[in-house]
Amino acid sequence: MRRRKRFGPIAILPGARRQGLFGWTPAVTVGGQTAVWISRVSAFHEAGFTITLLRFDQHLVRLALHAGGSQPGGSGWRYGASIAGGERRVVVVAFNSAFQEGYGAGGFAEGGRVGWRLSRGVASVVIYRDGIADIGRWQQTVPAAGRAVEAVRQNLGLLISAGRIASTVDTCIKVCWGDPLHEQPIVARSALGIMPGGDLVLAAGHDLSVRALAQAMAGKGVVRAMELDINPRWVAIYLYAHSRHRAAPVAIPLVPGQRGIPGDFLTPYFRDFFTILARRR
Repeated sequence: MRRRKRFGPIAILPGARRQGLFGWTPAVTVGGQTAVWISRVSAFHEAGFTITLLRFDQHLVRLALHAGGSQPGGSGWRYGASIAGGERRVVVVAFNSAFQEGYGAGGFAEGGRVGWRLSRGVASVVIYRDGIADIGRWQQTVPAAGRAVEAVRQNLGLLISAGRIASTVDTCIKVCWGDPLHEQPIVARSALGIMPGGDLVLAAGHDLSVRALAQAMAGKGVVRAMELDINPRWVAIYLYAHSRHRAAPVAIPLVPGQRGIPGDFLTPYFRDFFTILARRR
């Protein structure tokens, strides 16, 4: 008889609540193994501002793409407008997705169903059926041949490609990297990248230039990255604390100064978002 795989217990380590500036520090274990690391660094040439980075071991956790209540809307998606049901027992982190559909920066697809059209050559987070995610240019460098795709989220061009920061980060802010609040280039920003060994890296900060966001990720060894959303209303990362005595996990904000998402992704949200889930062992 085959033994049924179970989810390992999720434990938040003291490093997850560390303040100040520091290098990679274990933040979360899954089944006793470190699955998430956290780091905070100074923003490039922006005194007083910091960038929070999380690194995820994709052998212990997996990325999931949620469909928002109205973006893309509809029912029947594998992951819906909130962290619900059995997902609540295994959620580790949740964070904002990319630009809204109306911006025209890229598409959304999940489970063979298209929320809005995918575009060739656009920066794409691709999640394969085995739960491993990658980042690249749609129909150029991703998806990998012969690998079944579970979900795709697109946004703009690649922020980092082959370890090199895009040449437009200093000269093409609004057109290439999104319309910042009040036309000010230093705003809340976020991005998702991947390292040579396959670990995912999430970065976000409350007051960042495009250069600072890219520089922080490249400095950690990220080889490919896609910018996610910008502006304070939309950028947020939560870590979730679990207890045997509570049915729902408790959200812990991770980006200093983040405004936050109503309901912390635990109640229905109108926009799409990502979660990081513990894998079965």
